[in-house]
Amino acid sequence: MCIVTREVKDEAELVRFVRSPDGVVVPDLARKLPGRGVWVSLDRKLLDQAIARKLFARGFQAETTIPPDLPAIVSKLLRQQALSLLSLAKKAGEAVSGFMKVEEMLGRGRARLLFHGTDAKPDGCRKLDKLAQPGVVEKIVLFEIDELDLAFGRPNVVHAAVAKGGLAEKLSAAVRRIEMFEGLVSGPAEDLKRKDD
Repeated sequence: MCIVTREVKDEAELVRFVRSPDGVVVPDLARKLPGRGVWVSLDRKLLDQAIARKLFARGFQAETTIPPDLPAIVSKLLRQQALSLLSLAKKAGEAVSGFMKVEEMLGRGRARLLFHGTDAKPDGCRKLDKLAQPGVVEKIVLFEIDELDLAFGRPNVVHAAVAKGGLAEKLSAAVRRIEMFEGLVSGPAEDLKRKDD
């Protein structure tokens, strides 16, 4: 249950927080840290409300210290979670980067996710978007080229694609969680339709 709205929601729509031994609120995205957890809806504005209304102390029934940049920490952790899945997909041979390799994966109908760096040139994005199967390939413009570089362990990753499969679905869900938290989409994580802008 969200400590702000008091709504019971699926775990995919919530962020769990725990209280560290020294009384500091810590985000627990993997939902594995020990101790009593309190939950907040996957929404930056609701997290801001929880902080302003001192709901963490009430939820933990103890004095708590809230990091001043807690919403930014959650946002960063959500992004790291998605990028680590992208890196894992690359290591598993299920993700490619570079215009030609992405174009080939799209052309063969193997792609499930298509990434464009937020600072990518529109012309290259348009060319690849035309090859993306509507209703099959999800287009994601959420990460800067520098972030994609880190995920792939090489410089200048402007475009990337992930093949259909379990890793792509996990990555898609991780991206939805970022978008929900940042207010880019709304609705339950499992009900979100693929965004094909």
